[in-house]
Amino acid sequence: MDERDIRSIQRACTHFLSYHYPQTTRQVLYDLADVADPDIRPDRYGQGELITRFETEVAQLLGKEAAVFMPSGTMCQQIALRIWTDRRSISSVAFHSTCHLEIHEQQGYQHLHGLHGIRVGSPDRLITLDALKAIAEPIGVLLLELPQREIGGQLPAWDNLIEIIAWARTRGITLHLDGARLWECQPFYERTYSEIAGLFDSVYVSFYKILQGIAGAVLAGPADVISESRVWQRRHGGNLVQLYPYVLSAQKGLNEHFGHIDQYYKKAKDIARALSALHQIEIVPNPPQTNMMHVFLHGDAEKLKTAALDLAEETGTWLFGFLAPTQLPTYQKFEMVVGKATLDLPTEEIVVLFQRLFEKAE
Repeated sequence: MDERDIRSIQRACTHFLSYHYPQTTRQVLYDLADVADPDIRPDRYGQGELITRFETEVAQLLGKEAAVFMPSGTMCQQIALRIWTDRRSISSVAFHSTCHLEIHEQQGYQHLHGLHGIRVGSPDRLITLDALKAIAEPIGVLLLELPQREIGGQLPAWDNLIEIIAWARTRGITLHLDGARLWECQPFYERTYSEIAGLFDSVYVSFYKILQGIAGAVLAGPADVISESRVWQRRHGGNLVQLYPYVLSAQKGLNEHFGHIDQYYKKAKDIARALSALHQIEIVPNPPQTNMMHVFLHGDAEKLKTAALDLAEETGTWLFGFLAPTQLPTYQKFEMVVGKATLDLPTEEIVVLFQRLFEKAE
């Protein structure tokens, strides 16, 4: 076990393979102060020009009647599912086996709202129409995640997505979109966000991932659903007295990163193409369908992590800090997300770094 101070090594790095450049708390707050309108007043319990204007902006971007800003996506999605299942009087929700609600939220949808989850399909594959047709019980809501984070940011082909949507519509099933990373879908689909979100009755989007916000999410949909969701937000304890730091941060993220999403996507495909030439690396999906991919490394996990720390100290470049085990004991994986920091690393240099990584890990 490597006993070096990993945090200190990472802080000393000047280049990063994934995501954006790290920021200190002070930097984040200074940047927010710079973009804040000096004349605008803070929101209060979800009311005020700042938050209302932003909710309207996001609703229009997604082609929805209304939107509400909440502290977390967990809150947005549980509330949306509760409202839709109540209206249909069917408490079951169908979702992918690796749905965030199922594996990251301690089954809150079940314990807090009495909902019944139906896992659909293989955990390593996208949901298919055949897998949905095989469900014998009634479905109140079908939740689809675009892109599917746990399998490397995969997306169904547009025609396949339309088939699934049509199947659900003919059965009167409500459709909810887990759009935690929806912003990264646009280059692949080459459609507007309103076209993508328009396939669904409601949609949740996040602001703290590729948009680098502090926290926060929006639930968008019909005006009556959003009005009811504000009641549930209060019940969840999410109607905070002030949310303006999160709103400002979300707004800043949209302004700064929207113009670069296509660059992130193209860079991801470029990196995947180059790294695939190394026999010790497998990429999933290949080619990437968003700016995200899973990178599978052949070798011993501890040796690879030690080699990565050596390279970080020698080159000032941070490749990864965590490796997850896979079904194949000889392969380890990490999630790579292309962001602004990635753009500053030449692809040829990335290949050389991984060549050196494997040499050190032998």
